[in-house]
Amino acid sequence: MSRIRVAIICGGRSSEHEISCISASGVFESIDREQFDPILIGITKSGNWVSLTGTDSFRPGDDGLPSVPERNSELQITSSGISNLKGEDLRIDLAFPVLHGAYGEDGTIQGLFEMASIPYVGSGVLASSVAMDKTFAKPIYADFGMKVADGFTVHERDWRANQAMEIAKISSLGFPLFVKPARSGSSRGTSKVKSEAEIKKAIEEAHRHDPRAMVEVAVKGREIECAVLEVEGVAQASVLGEIRVHEPHEFYDFEAKYLDGATSFDVPAPISEPLAKEIREAAITAFTALGCEGLARVDFFLTDSGEVIINELNTMPGFTPRSVFPMLWQATGKSYQEVISVLCRSALGRSKNVIR
Repeated sequence: MSRIRVAIICGGRSSEHEISCISASGVFESIDREQFDPILIGITKSGNWVSLTGTDSFRPGDDGLPSVPERNSELQITSSGISNLKGEDLRIDLAFPVLHGAYGEDGTIQGLFEMASIPYVGSGVLASSVAMDKTFAKPIYADFGMKVADGFTVHERDWRANQAMEIAKISSLGFPLFVKPARSGSSRGTSKVKSEAEIKKAIEEAHRHDPRAMVEVAVKGREIECAVLEVEGVAQASVLGEIRVHEPHEFYDFEAKYLDGATSFDVPAPISEPLAKEIREAAITAFTALGCEGLARVDFFLTDSGEVIINELNTMPGFTPRSVFPMLWQATGKSYQEVISVLCRSALGRSKNVIR
């Protein structure tokens, strides 16, 4: 029986380029080679598609994080699939886009795969797009009976037209509050705002990443995460994990996520079983509400009064062996390699999103 040829695609044009390369390295090194024949494809920061011989093809940046080396496109994707510039088909059976953020987790590359008739791991176009844009996802969560943080969106055009009015609206929410890009990941561009004097800088930082900035009241509570994995068409929830952020970090920002010693993870989270069951069910509800497929990591706040508030859902969470998603499934009884295999098999087995 021939192995399934899997294109592990990484890098991309988003601010999470380097994190994608780290995630893809884990998948490439750990995928079951008895079942799958993996090849590594990189997308440079300028958007060129290049062939990588392996994880040693990455170029370390000044911060030591890997990136796809910048060079001219060597590959192309058309309605016939992925090929080199000579038109020779790479014979891809499945795409595994280990891409985080814009142009990878937001429905854009999923649409490209749909047009090229390439099966792919993860959620489809609409679910990916809605999950990525927190301003669209929050009303859906609320419609399904889930609690969300109070807040609203500040568009860049409105900010430029009447900054004083927007500052007044933001201040009316009270402090502290959070300002974040509507469509960004790894907490890039996110600021904790403690006074009116800090609003301008926070909004402009968020607008550097997205013309829509989301403003939310700060929720005081524990940070709880749940991993959802679709197994044979059924969404299953992992055990829960709790993230504890250490000083001097005040919240789970980019540095806290990726600097050693900045955070601790308690797996399983020390939560009563009835409350844990409620959160696991809420994670599956969120997954279903957005129409997700394959996998997701769902993040919650748990207040001192026992109130469960959904923060966000990530359709392609960090995917290194040490990342939260695989860690939670390891604690639930599925190894990193097994999770990769389940995702690949599920993607190949699901029906097409569009009838042709």
